[in-house]
Amino acid sequence: MIDHGVALPSYRLHVVPAVVALASPAWQRDVWLDPDQHEDLDHVVHVLFDDFCNADDPQPWLGQSLRTEQEVELMARLGTAYGAVQDAVGAGARDEEYLAAPGWAAVVTAAAGLAQVLVANDHVALSKLHEAGYRWPLDTEPSSPEPEEGAR
Repeated sequence: MIDHGVALPSYRLHVVPAVVALASPAWQRDVWLDPDQHEDLDHVVHVLFDDFCNADDPQPWLGQSLRTEQEVELMARLGTAYGAVQDAVGAGARDEEYLAAPGWAAVVTAAAGLAQVLVANDHVALSKLHEAGYRWPLDTEPSSPEPEEGAR
């Protein structure tokens, strides 16, 4: 897969939605607290701390699933905010306890700032791919504009 700025774009496809989920209290209530849903806080934590990044030490992920130093810095802030809540409520606490913790607002705020940067950087990368001539699906040729009616 070709991408500008990351060696593991498929990893990034997990990181960005996990950060967006942490930035959305409505999503957290509607999805994480619904036992019929697949995603919960534990899933998001594994994505960001174990599987596709390490929010406690994101620097090694620069160029892997994170594009810029700014993303690394903001991911570290998110890791710190989450760690403070985890220390306060305990690692085994239920999702409801995390969401009700006084420090949870700092997690949401840190995630919101990071989400904005991740998405903006992905848009820039997508634009660079488009400018380089890549089209989706990959075997699609650039199309020429249709002539306007009456312009024949």
